[in-house]
Amino acid sequence: MYHFTALVTCLAIIFYFITSMRVGGARAKFGVKAPAISGNSDFERVFRVQMNTLEWMPIFLPSLWLFAVYDSDAVAAVMGLVWIAGRILYMTGYAKAAEKRGPGFAIQALACAVLLLGSLGTIIWRLIQAG
Repeated sequence: MYHFTALVTCLAIIFYFITSMRVGGARAKFGVKAPAISGNSDFERVFRVQMNTLEWMPIFLPSLWLFAVYDSDAVAAVMGLVWIAGRILYMTGYAKAAEKRGPGFAIQALACAVLLLGSLGTIIWRLIQAG
């Protein structure tokens, strides 16, 4: 069973839900009516956090689960928490200024790289061992 990874998956989905709700709040706060996505730089940064999170989830979630299945549920969950922490840092930095998003982006990208390359390495190793 992969209880830790399942819990982190739920947390990641909750985080994405929060970013979506922040976009709705930013629309009201900055007067950006749907379907517009530009016109106010403060709104645009909030919107980009949500969209960038969405863009990374198809990389993060499969990598998280492959790592859990082929390597370790607990380590996958810890790396998933690192990814979420990076996304939170990205969100808070980007809300202040576009130039402040870098550290959070780097943390979440590194966490994804560990998950993806770790699972890929184990899968390849197991295929070689089975052959």
